[in-house]
Amino acid sequence: MSENDGKKKLGLGGSRPSNVKQSFSHGRTKNVVVETKRKRVVVPKPGAAKPSAAAAKAVAGGDPSKRPAGISDAELERRMKALAKAKAREAEDTAKREAEEKAREEERAARRAEAEAKEAEDREREERAKAKAEEESRKKEEAARKKAAADAPPAAAAVPGETAVDRPTRSKVDREREKNDRTTKAKPGRGDDGRRSGKLTLNDALSGREGGRQRSMAAMKRKQDRARQKAMGGQVEREKVVREVQLPEAIVVSELANRMAERVADVVKSLMTNGIMATQNQTIDADTAELIIEEFGHKVIRVSDADVEDVIQQVKDDDKDLKGRPPIITIMGHVDHGKTSLLDAIRNAKVVAGEAGGITQHIGAYQVKTDGGAVLSFLDTPGHAAFTSMRSRGAQVTDIVVLVVAADDAVMPQTIEAINHAKAANVPMIVAINKIDKPEANADKVRTDLLQHEVIVEKMSGEVQDVEVSAISGQGLDELLEAIALQAEILELKANPNRAAEGAVIEAQLDVGRGPVATVLVQNGTLRQGDIFVVGEQYGKVRALINDKGDRVDEAGPSVPVEVLGLNGTPEAGDVLNVVSTDAQAREIAEYREKAAKEKRAAAGAATTLEQLMANAKADENVSELPILVKADVQGSAEAIVQAMEKIGNDEVRVRVLHSGVGAITETDIGLAEASGAPVFGFNVRANASARNTANQKGVEIRYYSVIYDLVDDVKKAASGLLSAEIKETFIGYANIKEVFKVSNVGKVAGCIVTEGVARRSAGVRLLRDNVVIHEGTLKTLKRFKDEVPEVQSGQECGMAFENYDDIRPDDVIEIFEREEVEREL
Repeated sequence: MSENDGKKKLGLGGSRPSNVKQSFSHGRTKNVVVETKRKRVVVPKPGAAKPSAAAAKAVAGGDPSKRPAGISDAELERRMKALAKAKAREAEDTAKREAEEKAREEERAARRAEAEAKEAEDREREERAKAKAEEESRKKEEAARKKAAADAPPAAAAVPGETAVDRPTRSKVDREREKNDRTTKAKPGRGDDGRRSGKLTLNDALSGREGGRQRSMAAMKRKQDRARQKAMGGQVEREKVVREVQLPEAIVVSELANRMAERVADVVKSLMTNGIMATQNQTIDADTAELIIEEFGHKVIRVSDADVEDVIQQVKDDDKDLKGRPPIITIMGHVDHGKTSLLDAIRNAKVVAGEAGGITQHIGAYQVKTDGGAVLSFLDTPGHAAFTSMRSRGAQVTDIVVLVVAADDAVMPQTIEAINHAKAANVPMIVAINKIDKPEANADKVRTDLLQHEVIVEKMSGEVQDVEVSAISGQGLDELLEAIALQAEILELKANPNRAAEGAVIEAQLDVGRGPVATVLVQNGTLRQGDIFVVGEQYGKVRALINDKGDRVDEAGPSVPVEVLGLNGTPEAGDVLNVVSTDAQAREIAEYREKAAKEKRAAAGAATTLEQLMANAKADENVSELPILVKADVQGSAEAIVQAMEKIGNDEVRVRVLHSGVGAITETDIGLAEASGAPVFGFNVRANASARNTANQKGVEIRYYSVIYDLVDDVKKAASGLLSAEIKETFIGYANIKEVFKVSNVGKVAGCIVTEGVARRSAGVRLLRDNVVIHEGTLKTLKRFKDEVPEVQSGQECGMAFENYDDIRPDDVIEIFEREEVEREL
């Protein structure tokens, strides 16, 4: 189909006549403009509104032959109807918009009228209150003037039109009132000096009114007293107020002036008078500030930053407030002597089943109720050598120590350490001889070995109770509990539950779902949900308390171990928890402790003299370091691992812990390890997904451990690899030079006889002259007769030539040796 045929179908005709013009606007075709001989008309395009038949006739001028080609009557009528509908719809939309706009305008007018009415009501209320206040003030002033007139009548004021004869007849109150009225009319809302007094409101500013604030009775009296003293010729001085100024170790000049309530310029002037050029923003020491304070006549109260901890008062409890509390028993002893198994048998639990490698690596805190109704609080401490600090903490917070010794193993190193901890803490001891049911058990050997450490049991005529027990069969458990109850009864343990709680952190960890969690043993008072506390460098509010069985409790009294949730960070194991009254106090104490600890660490690591700096630099040059990162599940385990790492090494190699903490291994830890070239050791923790991906990309090694033995052994092996191999020399023979020959192309050759051992071509040699080493090197040739040989046995003659050395003489001695590299271990 041709283009003209298509245009005909659309009603445009074939070739467009000259009198038809077509317009385009933004991709859409406008109506066709048809210019006829009679008039200019607009014909809609296809798809537009269709005009009626009458309109079509009018357009065509009544003559169908005059219409544009291709448009029938029906099509023209359809288009005209569509055009009429569009115009009607447009008119309807316009009317609707006008109605909505009118409604909105009426709503805005109503709101304006309401706001104006409310503002007028407020203004009227303010004016009534102001008028009432002015009336009351006027009455008070009138009463005051009457009283002042009786004491000291001032000179009469002149009134216009008043004669000297009329003046005495008028009352003083009337004259003062007229004077005040004239002043008020002249300057409304202003004082004697023309300044505006009182508060300027928005309504007053807009209306042009200025409200004035009335003077109080005390101000009026002070003004009258000053006027009376001035009239009598006395000097008017302000009364000096002596203040108690709290003075810290350093203070800013402006703060010092503020505390004294003095002008900053006066304080700066006083400093300059004393030879100290300081501005208001500079800091001065306490001694200088004390001189300034005394010069201004104030009292000095010296304070320090440590005074923030004074809110934690060590109050001595009255005897009438003390009540009995359960004893705290710590289970101590050597590793694998059955401490946790014995405690499990007592509390009918299976705690040992959850320990890695069959050893305890955390401090466990439990409460047990015996068949007799007695409540006992137990602490289970690790026995491994690395957990010395844990055992020390357990002994410090305990009342009774149960020393567990295996009957088949007797006294071991950690047993001795536990005895020393108990003696240092000055707590009574009960010896539990465990594994008594084994065939090789020998309880008497245990008692005898304890004598060497000044522990004399009752069966050896001593005072220390000893009980033979078996964690497997349950033998002697009742006797052990009876001995503990007897010892607790002798101690008469008491505490005051009705006071602010105080306790010791036994263990701390970072839980993924619960945040920082601390296992706290309450020692005094009662810890309740909602209490605000400070513990070491951390603080918080008790969000929840969980006992050893995993149940939530509302409070924990003395000798009760609980897990505390709600800390802002993980505290150190061994920190003391104290309850304070406000959150601001807790935050201030924690910030002070954190600052003090940071300064202490900086002071410990800083060199104070040039000699120390040079010594440290020299030591660092000679020592190889193995950097590592340690992440553990609880604070106590991390502390034990760091202490074990510090013991690994010697003068050549040492292990440096770059960072230690609790919780999962994060991407930040991987970044630090990658920057330092250090491996990451996870103890009972794992790396999260992002940390694992980052470690794989950057090539950082992550190692996981659940037993501290394995971790320490692996670090020792890695550190041993940094040690330089030890060179061991083995002497294999000696030879004496009989003659020296000159050989062409070789140089001097020594004719020798091997006197001891063997001479090898590959060995090292030293040339000795009068038992002094002249040369050390290697052999260039070793010949037997005319043949080159690898070695020559003792008693045989040979020829030797040194590499790059010819100064050889008869009767010199050649020492032959071999070097061997021996790997060293820590």
